[in-house]
Amino acid sequence: MNEIKNLTLGIEEEYQIIDPNSRELTSFISEFLEKGAMIFKDQVKPELLQSQIEIGSNVCRNINELEDDLKHIRSSLGKFVQESGKKIAAAGTHPFSHWRDQVVTDKDRYYGLFDAMQYVAKRLLIFGMHVHIGIGNRNLQIDVMNQMRYFMPHILCLSTSSPFWLGEPTGFKSYRSIIFEDLPRTGIPENFSSFQSYERYIKTLVESKTIDEPSKIWWDMRPHHTFPTLEFRICDCATRADEAIAIAALIQALVAKMIVLKSNNQTWRNYRGSLINENKWRAIKSGVNSNLIDFGKQTEVPFKDLFNEMMEFIEDVVEPLGSRKQIDYLQKIIDNGTSADRQITAYNKNKNKNDIVDNLILETLEGC
Repeated sequence: MNEIKNLTLGIEEEYQIIDPNSRELTSFISEFLEKGAMIFKDQVKPELLQSQIEIGSNVCRNINELEDDLKHIRSSLGKFVQESGKKIAAAGTHPFSHWRDQVVTDKDRYYGLFDAMQYVAKRLLIFGMHVHIGIGNRNLQIDVMNQMRYFMPHILCLSTSSPFWLGEPTGFKSYRSIIFEDLPRTGIPENFSSFQSYERYIKTLVESKTIDEPSKIWWDMRPHHTFPTLEFRICDCATRADEAIAIAALIQALVAKMIVLKSNNQTWRNYRGSLINENKWRAIKSGVNSNLIDFGKQTEVPFKDLFNEMMEFIEDVVEPLGSRKQIDYLQKIIDNGTSADRQITAYNKNKNKNDIVDNLILETLEGC
């Protein structure tokens, strides 16, 4: 198992900045950059909208380091924004704030996005979580990405946290995914034969002036353009820190398993992107309560059954990675539901959307 010992991890999360009185999103990032830049340095950055804030963990050697780092960031940031009379919340969408009321962050990058994407960009009032797994070999990144395509819907099932949009129950557990896929170059990536093949693809887009640089590839998973990592981007922002860490541990374990298979001259079966997208749609709709397609059996199977199979699949890498505690936490998500399920339950009690926001605020700092 020596080949999996150096699988470093990192997390990026996008939080909502909340006015605790109105429970609406509120502009804050400019104020934060004036007061908090020296405290948080590169770990906290502006995002597209003034009511969003992005955090990034350190590069961590194992899941326990990542857990300590993420919880420290959440706790410190929560205290900092509270001093200015604000709160933070972690979820894929806000239950009722409208994109028309948001202020764009004053950066050329974001104005450029608005100019290129117009109405589509204006609606991007969404919040995600990105997990980075360190893989120095670029061809290995591509090999792992090809195999991990199958598991993208499974990961999304566990992270759903966006059942509301503009004050309405959407009927989806991850409405963020619906909004995000209005952009081009999103969704499940296609297969590539090598990193050189991927580079040729990027070169075609750049030379045709489709994109100006590789960060404009917004797939659910991609080789990072700067860091030696494979970046997983499919997740809604997890509300509880323990959920975020458990999902990161799962991603690391699945990547480790793919590397172990390769070292044994084995590989996970490659499936059509159109089939994987059918499962992604089911994950978006129903989260952990989905029935996903078992491509081998050619029938639908409860996700909870596939989850048990996935746990058996990664069992031999969990102990070497030191992630038993975090992997075991995933069972709590299966048993009790995701943030999306809790938000729907809170709303159904008395149809008060403020209750949803209050719960999100509490859960975001739970255990931190």
